[in-house]
Amino acid sequence: MFWSVKEDKLQILDTTIDYITFGTGNKNLVMIQGLNTRGIRGAGIGLAFMYRIFAQEYKVYLFDRRPDIWEGITVRDFAKDIAAAMDKLNIKSADIIGVSQGGMIAQYLAIDRPDLVHKIVLVVTISKNNDTVKGVISNWIEMTQNGNMKALVTDMAMKMYSDEYMKRYKLFLPLLTIIQKPKDVNRFILLAKSCLTCEAYEELDKITCPVLVIGGKRDKVVSGEASVEIADKLKCEMYLYEKLGHAVYEEAKDFNQKVFDFLKK
Repeated sequence: MFWSVKEDKLQILDTTIDYITFGTGNKNLVMIQGLNTRGIRGAGIGLAFMYRIFAQEYKVYLFDRRPDIWEGITVRDFAKDIAAAMDKLNIKSADIIGVSQGGMIAQYLAIDRPDLVHKIVLVVTISKNNDTVKGVISNWIEMTQNGNMKALVTDMAMKMYSDEYMKRYKLFLPLLTIIQKPKDVNRFILLAKSCLTCEAYEELDKITCPVLVIGGKRDKVVSGEASVEIADKLKCEMYLYEKLGHAVYEEAKDFNQKVFDFLKK
């Protein structure tokens, strides 16, 4: 199949996770996605198309969150799962792209298992909690607990995408509220709560690999300042999209190229 897309399951630690691979390159790239309502099963072809720029240079891996999560699970726990998956597949010194919650996980992966990380790109993420992310995540949890799924998906879209993007695709919002409704409500709540466990800031000096931070100045989920905070602490390269928010990885036409250029140099 085009891009050599494969979806499979992997036994790690005490659980089995879904994962996707695509690409035919001889280098390894691990992409860690953010908080989502549905998981990655069935998304292989779509993700491979979205990130096709990497397919010739890399073999790309995406690992879903473990199915058996518990109250109090942390983003550092998810980083341990990623490390276990990489060990199981013998993936060494990979380039890492972490988006939003995935960026939180990526930081802990680089802190705890530097042997696994060659370069890292942290996209629209935080290294410690701030009022913006606490307010947004708490609101999403409350909406989910109250069973107001339409309001949840609508608010997620409005917080993530720019006003211009929402105006352009507003006719598709009713459909989005149906297809993006959480498949497992309790799971989504626990995943959302784990976003509030990221406190990597004081340990960022343990990250020794090259880092690129990408943020959106108008980010309504984690704030644009959170990206600046990470880059200042790491004294690393940063790009801040002035007119975009949390969904820069979808909205910015040059996003994939910026990431690709950083990883290649």
